[in-house]
Amino acid sequence: MKSSKLLWLAAGVLFAGATVWINYEVKVRFPNEPFGGLVKELGEVKVGEKAPDFETSDLNSHAISLSDYRGKKPVLLDFWATWCGPCRQSMPELQALREEYGDKVEFLSIDEGETQDKVAAFAAAQKYTLHFVLDSDAGIGSRYGVTGIPTQVLIDANGVVRWMRVGFLPKDPRLKSELQRLARN
Repeated sequence: MKSSKLLWLAAGVLFAGATVWINYEVKVRFPNEPFGGLVKELGEVKVGEKAPDFETSDLNSHAISLSDYRGKKPVLLDFWATWCGPCRQSMPELQALREEYGDKVEFLSIDEGETQDKVAAFAAAQKYTLHFVLDSDAGIGSRYGVTGIPTQVLIDANGVVRWMRVGFLPKDPRLKSELQRLARN
């Protein structure tokens, strides 16, 4: 019984730490941004440079790689997890953007570190039609320098990173503006 309480306490401390880190990233590190969170680089990934390729699987166990979309259409990578409050808040807006641009832009919602069953249950319960993919060991997130979620990376049809944001701010018009611009090309 005592070890169970210790486990819950440790989980609560980790959750609180993650929440503080995300808030730091969005509210302290980027205070000059009118909507917060836009970045020019994450780790080795930089706006204007080629996006690192990756391979993973989606909820139907189909193999997915970023290079599958090269030369075809832009891709929005959304790094998230079911336990992340801001991630969950961002999903309805992403779903609306997917419904508007889904034929011209690929939306890859990359879950960081959770099981296929957990992500599938979340997607089904919320009736989301985003293309959910798994990053079970957070290797993709690591390659992209993701230190806080949600993090979004918009890549053009040529595989070049065009826009990146850490955190979620409701009704931020910049993502839609970038999607419109890339969907026209």
